[in-house]
Amino acid sequence: MARKSAVHLEMRDSYMRDDPSFIGWQRGHRPDRADRGSWWLSWHDVVSAAVARGVTVRRARIVSEPISDYVRYEYDGTFANLAAGELVRWLPRRQTRDLALPGMDFWLFDDETVLFHHFTGEGQLDVDGREYVTDNVLAERCGSAFESVWERAIPHERYRPR
Repeated sequence: MARKSAVHLEMRDSYMRDDPSFIGWQRGHRPDRADRGSWWLSWHDVVSAAVARGVTVRRARIVSEPISDYVRYEYDGTFANLAAGELVRWLPRRQTRDLALPGMDFWLFDDETVLFHHFTGEGQLDVDGREYVTDNVLAERCGSAFESVWERAIPHERYRPR
């Protein structure tokens, strides 16, 4: 459980395309922002509780442009992340060419513990897809990579995907 910070770097253009929510979105379903019960998930409770404890939760997404349908789905649903208390930024992939980045998505908790996510080529979380690593050097590298993205990324409120 994070005590002060949780940062998440996402670098894929699609994830779990068999997600029923994504399939519904593809068919035209959009959550009713006025009906919180229709889109608030247990994940939002976790983030909201962390933020209430004083934890800063930030998410940066590196995306190819024009964006994929899946990234458009994420973009459309980001209002829920914001409502839970996350800060979210977007960085077009073309603006990352000079950044040193890890080869996979990760969470970094309190600048100490890294949670790597291993996905299949189809975007599914692999069977052993969560790897927790407590290594100061690796945590520092991931933190540095995240901060380099965060500094140039565009806040959600200002990002207009192509």
